[in-house]
Amino acid sequence: MTSIKKSYLPPSLVSNLQEVLVSRKGGGDGEEPSKLEESEVPALSIDGTGSMEENSKPVVLVTNGDGIEAPGLTVLVEALVREREFNVHVCAPESDKSVSGHSVTLQERVSVTSAEINGATAYVVAGTPADCVSLALSGALFSWSKPALVISGINKGSSCGHHIFYSGAVAGAREALICGVPSLSISLNWKKDESRESDFKDAVDVCLPLIRAALRDIEKGLFPKSFSLNIEVPTCPTTNKGFKITRRSLWRSVPSWQAVSANRHPSAGNFLSKQQSLGIQLAQLSRDASAAGAARRLQSQRKNVEIESVAEAGKPDTQRGTVTKYFRLEFLAKDQEDTEEDLDFRALENGFVAVTPLCLPLHVESEMQASASDWLAAALTRDE
Repeated sequence: MTSIKKSYLPPSLVSNLQEVLVSRKGGGDGEEPSKLEESEVPALSIDGTGSMEENSKPVVLVTNGDGIEAPGLTVLVEALVREREFNVHVCAPESDKSVSGHSVTLQERVSVTSAEINGATAYVVAGTPADCVSLALSGALFSWSKPALVISGINKGSSCGHHIFYSGAVAGAREALICGVPSLSISLNWKKDESRESDFKDAVDVCLPLIRAALRDIEKGLFPKSFSLNIEVPTCPTTNKGFKITRRSLWRSVPSWQAVSANRHPSAGNFLSKQQSLGIQLAQLSRDASAAGAARRLQSQRKNVEIESVAEAGKPDTQRGTVTKYFRLEFLAKDQEDTEEDLDFRALENGFVAVTPLCLPLHVESEMQASASDWLAAALTRDE
């Protein structure tokens, strides 16, 4: 893969240079001008991001919730670049914002740094996925302000049910929808001790036909404009049973707040939050300490904290007049009683690629379902 050649020359100057080069090729002796080699023509770029040919392609903006270095984003961008049909731009968070929801950074300085991704124009943003999409569509970062399509993902962990409100990946797609730009959010139903990073590549292969169909129909004006599509890929993408239009369920894992000690051992107090199986955020103890020693320290701390939380509740520090406590949030798995086959999490568990239309006004849900179903059926039929 080659990097895009940059040019900052104005179009008028490029045109003049082309004419001069053509006349020189002709040799001034009446001979037909020889064909101008592509390498001899300065690449024209509206915003310094690519050649004339590159800028004629539809712009696809990619963001995610897991951060710029996440494998799901990397394999997705690489696959889009290999297609050679899209002008791929990336604007993604610098760190994991997978459960940041639709939060934005207001009235604070946000740093943006260029990133090296072969074949794509990429920036890293010290903000949330919603920040990334909002900035990219503002016209302040790129020369364009409305790409053909925004893709957010591939997220590590499902965003079914109520987890769409926590999901940074879904928020990125939702921000595009708010701005009037077609969007997709993609998540892989990652399961600890079962999933592998190679599953992201398989998930991309599963979703590429749908991405191609969306871009084709966007160009023709056939893609529905009233909603975003949330695509949930099953744990084993290669054995999926096909695409299935689903309804957003009321599924939600159980939030569990645990009191923690302010004096916990430094190496035992590093918790890494990561959205995992079915959107569950699991807090994991840092590997800096041995598992056994860390477990003993944590158990001891929890006992101490329980005593503090019960016995000292409401008793302010006589010196400072305030009470400070420390807690940690975990999401715990919960069995679901819903058995309807067209719910997002149920279809995902049954091995389907769940495609759920998400809109802003909730009262048009039935119309949205019918429109999405008609489009998906037609798109997949044309690809066969």
